[in-house]
Amino acid sequence: MKNKVRIMRYENGFTLFEVLVAVLLVGIAVAALVGSNIAFTKANGIGTEMTTAEFLAEQIRELTAILPVSDPSGTAWITFGPEETGLTNYDDVDDFDGFNSTSLTSPIDSRRQPLTALAAYSQQVTVQNVSASNFETVVTDCSTSFVRVTVNIYLNSKLISTTSWLRARY
Repeated sequence: MKNKVRIMRYENGFTLFEVLVAVLLVGIAVAALVGSNIAFTKANGIGTEMTTAEFLAEQIRELTAILPVSDPSGTAWITFGPEETGLTNYDDVDDFDGFNSTSLTSPIDSRRQPLTALAAYSQQVTVQNVSASNFETVVTDCSTSFVRVTVNIYLNSKLISTTSWLRARY
């Protein structure tokens, strides 16, 4: 009688191939989660930057909302820009033409106070006389009663946001 060699097989386990496939699938899932986490973190950072930029533009809007558009002394409205020296002496909206908060090392709030916690940001203001019949057309001779105030917000010298609004001189 011949000796029969029995090969025992265990049916209640995983083969090496099955384990490798499972590890591969778990690795792909983890890589996808890490990738989406990075994307969500970037989106959240950009949202924070945009919120801060809109806050800084709104500070300029609130500051200029209470001021007359042109010099209250009644002098002829010939050019835009400050007739007075120093930010604290700006008494009308056209004084803010050319304002750039980088010279102050931080942006300002609606009370003209520096926001030192936001020193990486800067505000740049442009005031332009615009046509009464087409607000997109800039008029250089100060002949209309409408101005467009544009505030650009920068983060580390990179433009983040631009906001514009119209004011009437009456």
